[in-house]
Amino acid sequence: MIGRRGFLALLSLLPIGAQATPFALPQLSPPAGSMQVFHLGHSLVGPDMPHMVQQLAPEGHRYNSQLGSGTPLQDHWEPDLEILHFDQVNTPPVWREAREAVGSGDYDAVVLTEMVELRDALRYFKGARYFRRWADLARDGAPETRIYLYETWHPLDTADGWLERIDGDLDQLWLGGLAGSDSRRNPKRPAYLIPAGQVMAAVVRAAEAGQIDELTRREDLFARTDEGALDQIHINDLGAYIVALTHVSTLYHRSPVGLPHQLQRADGTPADAFSAEGARQVQDIVWQVVTSHPRTGVSP
Repeated sequence: MIGRRGFLALLSLLPIGAQATPFALPQLSPPAGSMQVFHLGHSLVGPDMPHMVQQLAPEGHRYNSQLGSGTPLQDHWEPDLEILHFDQVNTPPVWREAREAVGSGDYDAVVLTEMVELRDALRYFKGARYFRRWADLARDGAPETRIYLYETWHPLDTADGWLERIDGDLDQLWLGGLAGSDSRRNPKRPAYLIPAGQVMAAVVRAAEAGQIDELTRREDLFARTDEGALDQIHINDLGAYIVALTHVSTLYHRSPVGLPHQLQRADGTPADAFSAEGARQVQDIVWQVVTSHPRTGVSP
């Protein structure tokens, strides 16, 4: 387990300003019970991560989703635009049509994410405009619905550097470029942050410093093709577990320390798992990151 001193040393490696938030967030209290959650996005949501969230969350947690492959928020919104691989990744009962679902008021939380490359999403796919539209649709559906921005990551082989992109993109692109105009228009009901990219970076820094049991490099969190080649963007079961822990901690304002580490994939097969000690070390990092960034709305 990483001690407080070790984690403070780890945080010192993060860029100054990664903790910044541009306005005073309204206080967000922990939910009273289990939540109904809608996930809108693409393959970095995937089928397994929300299913892991359900296994880690309090009993009664339920979810629906609409996904695609590399799908921008624009394509989910516009009925005449194609969602790549729609039929392969959206099946009942998990799938629910997004416009109808987000506007229904049926959900305690709506989790939105945007395609990557995020610069392209903002420049060519009007990411900020469509983020506002989806967030406003959720606000109109019910005054109690919480809106979240799921921060992801770029490919491992990105020219600007994987950790460097995570460090630099949060304030500039995710909170600024994508959610900035929505935050300024809705200061009383802003989108809160699920900082999965920040958690992935913190876990990788700890692993590559020899601080996580049986995890030594970033590639260990990413999938492999059938031929054994590294998938540069899609996470494996270990990565999905980390992202699921981040969702649960942020949505429920609860420490993930002590949660199960042996879970199932969405198809019912056992997921690859951390050792008990490795899971505990990862859980510690998740909670430290979630409670250290004010935009999550989670108090230490």
